[in-house]
This record gives sequence, C-alpha cells and structure tokens, in this order.
Amino acid sequence: MLKPLIPQGEALRRAFEWLAEQGPCTLGTVEQASLRFDLNPRDEEFLLRQFVYHRGAASDTPFSGRRRTSG
Repeated sequence: MLKPLIPQGEALRRAFEWLAEQGPCTLGTVEQASLRFDLNPRDEEFLLRQFVYHRGAASDTPFSGRRRTSG
C-alpha cells in the first residue's frame, strides 16, 4: 500500500492543503500559493510536480493532440 504524501515544513504543508481545496491547479495557482505561504523555489517546484505536471499527465485530457496508440 502506498503511503500518503506528506510534505515537509509547515508552510509547504499549508500551501499543499490550500491548493488541494482550490480545485484544478494551474501554474498560476501554484504561484499564488508560493507567494501566499512564502515558499522557497524548491518547495514551489515540489508543488508544481505534484499538482500541475503529475496530475496533468494523469488526466483524461490528451496533451497537444497526442494520441495513445496500442502496441
């Protein structure tokens, strides 16, 4: 079983929770969280990976018209 993701640091945890409540996250909402919770660049990159890049890759929306092909 996978362990839940728990970010290190109080500001990062608060930003993570705030983003989770915002609905679909974008680069803009992550930037807002970074400013709101005074995050360092490494923490902002963590949030981008978790909320924008990772979850975007798992969405049902295809990227830029790319299609999946069966092998």
